[in-house]
Amino acid sequence: MESHPRSPRDLFEGRRHYEIPAFQRPYVWDEENQWAPLWNDVVRVAESHLSEGGKAPIPNHFLGAVVYESKKASSGDVTRHLVIDGQQRMTTLQLLLDAAHQVVSERGHDEEAEKLEELILNKASTFRGRVERFKLWPSQADRPAFAHAMDPEEPTVGEHRVVDAHKFFRCEVERWLSGEPDEDEVVPPGTEVLRAGELCSTLEHRLVVVAIDLSGHEDSQLIFETLNDRGTPLLKADLIKNWVFRKGEQVGADVDKWSRVHWSDFDGEWWREELSQGRHIRSRVDIFLQYWLTMRLQEEVKAELVFRVFADYAERELATLDGAEALLKELRNDADTYRRLSELDVGTPEGRFRSRVIGTMELAATTPVLLWLLSENHSVPPDQRRIALDAIESWVIRRTLLRKTAKDVNRFMVAILKSLEGIESYEAGTAIRNFLSEQTAETRYWPSDQEMLTALPELKLYGNIRQLRLRVVLGAVEQQLRDQSDMHEAVGLPRGLEIEHVMPQGWRTHWDSWPKLTPEDAARRDRFVNTIGNLTLVTKSLNGSLSNRPWTDEAATGLTEGGETGKGKRTLLEAFSLLVLNRRLVHNHADGWTEAHIRERSRSIGEAITAVWPGPSREIQDAAYERVRA
Repeated sequence: MESHPRSPRDLFEGRRHYEIPAFQRPYVWDEENQWAPLWNDVVRVAESHLSEGGKAPIPNHFLGAVVYESKKASSGDVTRHLVIDGQQRMTTLQLLLDAAHQVVSERGHDEEAEKLEELILNKASTFRGRVERFKLWPSQADRPAFAHAMDPEEPTVGEHRVVDAHKFFRCEVERWLSGEPDEDEVVPPGTEVLRAGELCSTLEHRLVVVAIDLSGHEDSQLIFETLNDRGTPLLKADLIKNWVFRKGEQVGADVDKWSRVHWSDFDGEWWREELSQGRHIRSRVDIFLQYWLTMRLQEEVKAELVFRVFADYAERELATLDGAEALLKELRNDADTYRRLSELDVGTPEGRFRSRVIGTMELAATTPVLLWLLSENHSVPPDQRRIALDAIESWVIRRTLLRKTAKDVNRFMVAILKSLEGIESYEAGTAIRNFLSEQTAETRYWPSDQEMLTALPELKLYGNIRQLRLRVVLGAVEQQLRDQSDMHEAVGLPRGLEIEHVMPQGWRTHWDSWPKLTPEDAARRDRFVNTIGNLTLVTKSLNGSLSNRPWTDEAATGLTEGGETGKGKRTLLEAFSLLVLNRRLVHNHADGWTEAHIRERSRSIGEAITAVWPGPSREIQDAAYERVRA
């Protein structure tokens, strides 16, 4: 059994044909988890050879392992390889090579196109019209789609993941090669001619797999089963540790001391505990390393690429003993900071941000920015941390309440980190607030006070925003109302408060008028009862008693359900709730609670929200929109 590093040129040059057994599973890789990360890595390597910043170019990028059995070629035939493991990787690599070939050929880069064509087709006339003309032939379910993607003259197959992958790579290659700026308005370096050359070189030589050839091995199936066994998988942190310590031995480090001082903590239960992240379960240490790399590199790092990205990033620092120890010390400092995040006092800007934004709003994508601001390696003053975190929290809360998309938040946090490049630490908070104020894209802008006060009263929030998030907002409004006067007691909100509709969702039981509302008016009321102005906070016990009962005692005459016979909702709120939110309801609406009152209170709560979470700099935002219009 032989194992060697192989580039695409090594794998596909000459008369070669890799065949994936028909019975293997179909192609399952997708854009989010595999195509986009692979393309980002290709661009990162290629651009490192185009840059003139003095940094050493990235020599290659490791793609993983491929296992195959080689068959002896007969005269005039291809050398055949049966792919045992790595079919997803091999299929994707061929689709990427072909997509790049199509684009460089269409744009007139003939030399590069010729080189790439050698890696995707066996061009001898004897293979024309046969599957052997392709360097790879996929599993049974993917063959028609693969043939069409690689050769548009083949019959169309409709929607298929293989076709989608080819389209994705083709679009990305064309965008990058043509010099089109990305979403952050960053233009690829170099001229198109230079980009074409470096892209071709990267695709040919700088992508590396470990190729394991099982030719003649009697136990190939056993080896395949072992490779895919159900043993405990290594964490990304384990791979990083082994790589770092091996590099340390090469530069003469005391790796035993490294283990004690820098790494032993990572091997403990707290760091290795598995946490749920969306659909995935990952160890806490791997999650931290992903955030840390995002913070350091100022680029989005996919979970599955943490080891590769770390190795690419740290290669230069670990080339010397001093560089290695400096990097490990900074990593250890940031790890200690990350571990202390769970202990932050919620009364501080940092603790409040972690509780509200990362916890309640579930925007863990903001963690690299929080980590950057807290890192001892950056020494950001407390007042600047507060400015930055308050601004991001306001951005999050305002967009959440107005139900704006969060699909771009990962990339946007990276953009915030990039905006800090070259900024002095004592200006970091102001720089972040100004950067947020400058945004005009629909996925990134910071809603103004005017938009909040205009749009919020009309929006259905209950049912569209999680109750826990609404509780945080109303709790902050309650605290803001208390802070308006020293006459209120300085006490915290009790735990376990629940959302209550002042006019109940079941208003038809006791709140309908006579004659009854028309269907159109009833539909309007159904919407109004779920707006912010009709929501308040009460204890769980009081919530159960309030239920659908009417507002006044007069309307509740004879009512026995929920206890407190004959008492209206207003009376119960007055008797049992001490919240300023509810005291104002009781004192200002003795006779009834109507849709007009809901709208009025929505605006009042909106004003409180804009006070709790101040918005963007109007001057900077207006100037940004003026530039867009110009």
